[in-house]
Amino acid sequence: MSEDGKGRTVELRYDGGDQTFPLLAGTEGERAIDVKALLSGTGMTTLDPGFGNTASCRSEITYIDGAAGILRYRGYPIQDLAQHSSFLEVAYLVIRGALPSAGELKDFADQLRTNAPVPDEMRTLLDALPRNGHPMTLLAAAVNTLAAYYDDSADPTDDDQVETATIRLLAKLPTIAAHIHRRTSGSEPIDPDPARDYVENFLAMLFGQGTGDTELDALYTRALDLLLLLHADHELNCSTATVRVVGSSDADIYGSVSAGVNALFGPLHGGANQAVLEMLEEIRGMGGDVDAFLEKVKAKETRLMGFGHRVYKNFDPRSREIKGLAADILARQERPDELFQLALELERKALADPYFTERKLYPNVDFYSGVIYRAMGFPTNMFTVLFAIGRLPGWIAHWREQRKDPATRIARPRQLYVGPTERPYPAQG
Repeated sequence: MSEDGKGRTVELRYDGGDQTFPLLAGTEGERAIDVKALLSGTGMTTLDPGFGNTASCRSEITYIDGAAGILRYRGYPIQDLAQHSSFLEVAYLVIRGALPSAGELKDFADQLRTNAPVPDEMRTLLDALPRNGHPMTLLAAAVNTLAAYYDDSADPTDDDQVETATIRLLAKLPTIAAHIHRRTSGSEPIDPDPARDYVENFLAMLFGQGTGDTELDALYTRALDLLLLLHADHELNCSTATVRVVGSSDADIYGSVSAGVNALFGPLHGGANQAVLEMLEEIRGMGGDVDAFLEKVKAKETRLMGFGHRVYKNFDPRSREIKGLAADILARQERPDELFQLALELERKALADPYFTERKLYPNVDFYSGVIYRAMGFPTNMFTVLFAIGRLPGWIAHWREQRKDPATRIARPRQLYVGPTERPYPAQG
């Protein structure tokens, strides 16, 4: 974001005076009021719960237009990337700022293969963690310890160490996640196979050598690759903002990403696709009566999960890309998936009802992703782990971008104090 070149300003008038603030413009026409001097000039702050009206940084990574349903990584529309790119190519794009050449992409993939194994000591640590713990809790703990195992890449001020840490995080997170899944499900972990591609290797570490159906295995690999790609970044959502806040203290990238994992674990952020499945199960328990369920939603007796978005006031562009994929996967099953059929009917009836369309409640990315993960054999407690692996390139990119931004300051929001005024301590005796 830069000044729009016309010297435009915004004037604030208040009891006691007035102050002028610069009006800035982004490359897509977004405008922002630069209020850095508000407190020093007026003695006042803004009150913005949830920071929904506050731009905390300039960023070149992701552009979202919620009203128009637009999502672009580094300028490339998500639809084009979904159709023509891969998760590794998008990870490179998001982190490095440009699409890789064929040679650069191969080198990148080779680096990830080489760095996929985890140390034996870390395997021992993962084996010692409680098997009944939630995979996201275990994942956050494991990521945080990477700085101890790899203290040669934990200095946030050293460019070479940051680059090494970037590769290690991208390479090892799927290995760690698969190890956690295998242990919590009572199976022996599987080592990474350097002969396999990134997503194919991840699936092999999770489930073994495959289903025996070559076409289905290829479809599963494409499905997971696409879902990871669609989640690679999404501007300053809660977990990404958390990574930036922690990183603003000069915390290393491992600790910052671990904080992002914990933020994502919150059910209001990363657990939405699991909530969609629970909602579909509720409808099935009602005999599949979608109309009756929607009436309960209108009466505010329950919530319509997987519809609506904090940013998008139109169709979530990511949801369009995975609906057809869900149909392809479920068409390969021996019996029709009842929950998928309920999802289709729910979407059709909700979009035909002015109650929902007038409130801008359109399907989001979570509506079909949970159905796909379920069809592939993932337990629901792994859904958010998959989200974390997909979002990792965005977390890394934002941490690195912030580190190079000369305007970066340690995050320190203000508050509006509404507690007691000064009062005397009670006399003793």
